[in-house]
Amino acid sequence: MHKIAVIYDSQTGNTKAMAEAVAEGARKVEGIEVRLKTADEAGADDFLWADGVALGSPCYVGLMSAKLKAFLDTSHEAWSKVDGKIGCAFSSAGGAGGGAELTCLAILTALMNYGFLVFGVPDYVKPGVTLHYGAVAVGRPDETALSACRLLGERLTEHVIRLKPSG
Repeated sequence: MHKIAVIYDSQTGNTKAMAEAVAEGARKVEGIEVRLKTADEAGADDFLWADGVALGSPCYVGLMSAKLKAFLDTSHEAWSKVDGKIGCAFSSAGGAGGGAELTCLAILTALMNYGFLVFGVPDYVKPGVTLHYGAVAVGRPDETALSACRLLGERLTEHVIRLKPSG
């Protein structure tokens, strides 16, 4: 069985709604076990357990939240043991131009430092949907943003299966 961890921080519920949609998308593929945890609940063992991870954060001054950063800072025992696993990002911001893509890039950078292989979803996958750096939402995620999150979770699972066919 393939395993996906969706780890997020959310103060207003916006990023939580996105995380739930990412998890829903990951579960679309049969034979997938998904853990959905807040950054406060998660630990290095979740990185070690998972074949693929999706990390999500609200955007605060163009950066990921302190709670998600603390999770990354304290999960160092997984460093070098997660090499080659798959990772992706999602973020919500308060307004257009609020830095959600920058937050996704910061998350992807952290994942790469751990050894994860990271991805985005180019628009040739689904016309009209471009998630180059991850799924983003402005304010409360609408159905378009939630659909993008489901697509991100589904693609995460597809990449995990492609790179680790035996589960």
